[in-house]
Amino acid sequence: MTYTTARLWEEVVYVAYHLHWPLAEIADLDHRTRTEVIGQIGAINNRLSHGM
Repeated sequence: MTYTTARLWEEVVYVAYHLHWPLAEIADLDHRTRTEVIGQIGAINNRLSHGM
């Protein structure tokens, strides 16, 4: 799978914005872990936006 720099930055910034983790730590996560973290953040945001 080709992974663009722009996509990596998008993921890193998303996690940093929500969890306030250092950029280097997020970038060092393997893709699968970073994707799982992003999914969990999205699920939390979804629940919060629907008042659950």
